[in-house]
Amino acid sequence: MSRLVIRLVISAAALWAAALLVDGITVTNDIVGLLIVALIFGLINAIIKPIVDLFTCPVYILTLGLFTFVVNALMLMLTSALSEGRLVVNGFWAAFFGGIVISVVSTLLSLFLSDDK
Repeated sequence: MSRLVIRLVISAAALWAAALLVDGITVTNDIVGLLIVALIFGLINAIIKPIVDLFTCPVYILTLGLFTFVVNALMLMLTSALSEGRLVVNGFWAAFFGGIVISVVSTLLSLFLSDDK
């Protein structure tokens, strides 16, 4: 259970950082709303992204993995659509750069907040 909470907090921090660093991304100011957005984002990445990855595997190969950035942007835009105004992403390029920021921040925080015993 603690691993799930740590992952949720890392996702919330990464979304918050993206909202601070990328013009065109805004996120709600209250912590509960941010955690709800992080939960939605996590569910999308756990359920929908693997399906998209499976169908776009040839494109990943052709682009040497760079299509990952496009898929991450689309997952962020889907999160925005499902979050009922708690997360607003204005356009593809904001989602593209937001996805990069979220990936970098999530990776760095995961390194520092390792949940391994």
